Amino acid sequence: MAAKFCRNIPETPEPLKAEVSGSIPLWLQGTLLRNGPGLFSIGNTSFNHWFDGMSLIHSFTFKHGEVYYRSKFLRSNTYLKNISANKIVVSEFGTMVYPDPCKNIFSKFFTHMLNSSADFTDNNLVNFIRYGDDYYASSEVNIINQIDPLTLDTVGRVSYKKYISLNLATAHPHYDEEGNTYNMGTAITPLSGPKFVIFKICSIPFRSKLYPSYFHSFGMTENYIIFVEQPFKLDIIRLITAYFRGVTWGKCLFFDQDDDTLFHIINRKTGVALKTKFCSAPFVVFHHINAYEEDDHVVFDMITYKDSNVYDFFYIDCMKQETEKFIEMSKTLSPPVCQRFVIPVNADLKIAKVDTYNKTHIVWSEEDCYPSEPKFVASPDAVDEDDGVILSSVVSTNPSKSSFMLVLDAKTLKEIARATINATVHLDLHGLFIPQASEMI
Repeated sequence: MAAKFCRNIPETPEPLKAEVSGSIPLWLQGTLLRNGPGLFSIGNTSFNHWFDGMSLIHSFTFKHGEVYYRSKFLRSNTYLKNISANKIVVSEFGTMVYPDPCKNIFSKFFTHMLNSSADFTDNNLVNFIRYGDDYYASSEVNIINQIDPLTLDTVGRVSYKKYISLNLATAHPHYDEEGNTYNMGTAITPLSGPKFVIFKICSIPFRSKLYPSYFHSFGMTENYIIFVEQPFKLDIIRLITAYFRGVTWGKCLFFDQDDDTLFHIINRKTGVALKTKFCSAPFVVFHHINAYEEDDHVVFDMITYKDSNVYDFFYIDCMKQETEKFIEMSKTLSPPVCQRFVIPVNADLKIAKVDTYNKTHIVWSEEDCYPSEPKFVASPDAVDEDDGVILSSVVSTNPSKSSFMLVLDAKTLKEIARATINATVHLDLHGLFIPQASEMI
């Protein structure tokens, strides 16, 4: 496997005309940019993980039915330092690098302080981001490198910290119809507290300050941002001490199988999240597939895994195995599963009556109110199946509104009465109604 996926690839700096078979539509005019690792060893040193390789950008330009190919290494600071030293001198996701052992303890300490932060490399090997008319190579650090999309030259370097306090950022932004760029990242700051940041929209506090959720992408619809706070987490203490402990950044991630997956649905215009929180069983997600809105619901598709061992698949030693061993090992990995989630935008709980014959329904709802399971009580002289009342214990999230027992006409779901309770009432699950056998005393 190594000969194919882990070898050093030479640049093709000048346009190379490809041999085309078939017929490319003449309307297809433009350039496809792609990014990924293309240099896995420098001098006598080698990277440990496929995600550590130096970024090699390549382009496929479609012009008048022809295709032209070009590739260049991203001239990041990391690349230039490594090439200048003729060895790997900057730590990456799965490769930890240590300074010259002859350096004194103070030099080692400052090197540790530099390498303990998540932005110690600017090897942007994952994707590209467009801001206005400019294009940047990107990864999950808070530094991006500007490139010329035609020549593939590296022409600039920008830190997100110049504009917004971030330690990490995704390499999978979204764009709206007006050309605005949406992205999000992680901010670990002692003053304002650790949080997830959706650029210029809002911030979301960590559920756990020491174990924030890792995320590779997020979803977006016309009106909402979709952020999945998954139980695949980053151990902050382990990250801070990683350099002294000889632990790579990748080894600071872990999957918490006992935690839930939490969905955040945030209004793009107001920055306000839906009041109701929705959870799912634990899973790991890297990529969102699609997201849209339909009938007051947000619908989104994702590729999920039952655990995080897919990362182990990309360690170079694993990829260098003989083909048969590699195939057997891959069978132990969690297979990708496409899952669809549908979340109501207006999630205040309702009591609904559905006519399965005529395909119609009626509902009762009230703002800030959470009705319990409705219980039907038939009237003594009932003729029709819905002669009677519906009883529901209603709890309110509004401190100024008391909880109450709701009595509805079962035919129309119109309110007949409510009995306000001047006490704290909890949200319940199930129950039953016991009719009085004789007249109440």
